[in-house]
Amino acid sequence: MEVKLDKRYPVAATLDQAWTVLSDIHATAACMPGAQITEQLDATHFKGTVKSKVGPAVMTFNGDIELQGLDAAAKELKMLGKGADKSGSSASMQLTAHLEPAPEGEGCVLAGVATIIVSGKLAQFGSRLLVPVSDAMLAQFADNFRAAASAVPVAAPPEESTEMRMVQGAETPGSLPAVVGEQAVVPAASVPAPAAPRVPVARPPAPPVKELNALALLWAVIKGWFAGLFGKKT
Repeated sequence: MEVKLDKRYPVAATLDQAWTVLSDIHATAACMPGAQITEQLDATHFKGTVKSKVGPAVMTFNGDIELQGLDAAAKELKMLGKGADKSGSSASMQLTAHLEPAPEGEGCVLAGVATIIVSGKLAQFGSRLLVPVSDAMLAQFADNFRAAASAVPVAAPPEESTEMRMVQGAETPGSLPAVVGEQAVVPAASVPAPAAPRVPVARPPAPPVKELNALALLWAVIKGWFAGLFGKKT
């Protein structure tokens, strides 16, 4: 069974803050409920798990992630994820996500197109249930992504170089060096101040991994269905 989703989520963070998270496959995976990268095989291939909790039982999906593209200029990520459990159910997701400025001028927008293919027991749910469940999962991912992006420190504006300050100081009236004998005396005002040391930007710590509560997710879908049912005009 194949399901296609096209979603857009507003993010109250700058493009650079959001890109810091989206460009880090570990940070992006940590935003998905129950997901965790367990091993990095090379620069583009990873292994991971997704834990789902149904009542007291916890199911684990083992999967592989392939990073297919990372475009810093377009702020775009392309990846393929595949997973399966011991019962024979499997799922794959082809995802293209990118960031764009918000129409209102504040923050940005996380836009994504995903193609999800499921088989085995997962396919028995049918598209009528699989689509709203996928929507609810992506909504949780978007909430976690917003929190992670907002926690990224805002980059400081670039500092002026020593050469730039010397040129600017030389162009200021009265700042030209005075000549005493054969030696030039530089006014104190034109002496450039030492540059402040750069402080590296630390990325936010990954949130703790929690199992995806399938019952709570299903209940959220049911509540949304009833809200839509009784919210319709007769």
